[in-house]
Amino acid sequence: MKNNDRIKKKDISNSGMIHNLVNSNAIEVKDLKKYFAEKKKMDDVKAVDGISFHVKNGEIFGLLGPNGAGKTTTINILTGMHSPTEGTAVVGGYNVKTNLKRIKEIISVCPQEPAVIKFLSGLGNIKFFGKLYLMSKEQITERSEKLLKLLGLYDARKRLAKSYSGGMLRQLSLIISLISEPDILFLDEPTVGMDPRNRRKVWEFLGSIKQQKRTIILTTHYIEEAEELCDRVAIIDYGKLIAIGPPKKLIEEHEVKNLEEVFMKITGRRILEGM
Repeated sequence: MKNNDRIKKKDISNSGMIHNLVNSNAIEVKDLKKYFAEKKKMDDVKAVDGISFHVKNGEIFGLLGPNGAGKTTTINILTGMHSPTEGTAVVGGYNVKTNLKRIKEIISVCPQEPAVIKFLSGLGNIKFFGKLYLMSKEQITERSEKLLKLLGLYDARKRLAKSYSGGMLRQLSLIISLISEPDILFLDEPTVGMDPRNRRKVWEFLGSIKQQKRTIILTTHYIEEAEELCDRVAIIDYGKLIAIGPPKKLIEEHEVKNLEEVFMKITGRRILEGM
């Protein structure tokens, strides 16, 4: 079977359409590279420099590293924002080079910068994006009310988004990314700016998504977030993958207290460096 052939079966549930992958990997990356040309320099910037990993269907997989390490560039390749310079990336059984349209049907993205329309209310934003996903009015109403309550934004749903705090905009952006109930969800620093209480609500909700066998790829600078949520993490630095495995296993292997200390031990710098 060709790499760009889809391997899946479909199941219709009361909550909408859910695609269950037959193969065990939701994402497969091999020798992935992304170079950006610098006009004033002779050498290209190696944002992603030959990384390989896989994400199992239904797991929460963390990408850790300081700013500029290559995390967001990797996500941008997997979601079709950038084309790879070299290597292979397969998402949900589809090759990003040949079947990007199919990939976009089964994924959703919560970007670093909240993608919301400021002159609409929180609920208005959700309805707008729900319609873009071709969801029915009933689906949008049911899911938006549930998500607004679960993620602590229900009381502010009728306020204009331009009046929201940074943390509230993050909550709204996360709800928008979840409204279509995607098979594979990419979360790029989703809880930045949230207060501890709402961050904990997000953690609990993401844990419930995992129980539905949906796949989550998470980037975060919060070490406790990765340790709490992720089945496995990949540590990236200077565009290279330098460690991968379950958080507890990495901590035990390097005989340290947490993932921050793992990163310091193998790179000589902190994950938060450069923020």
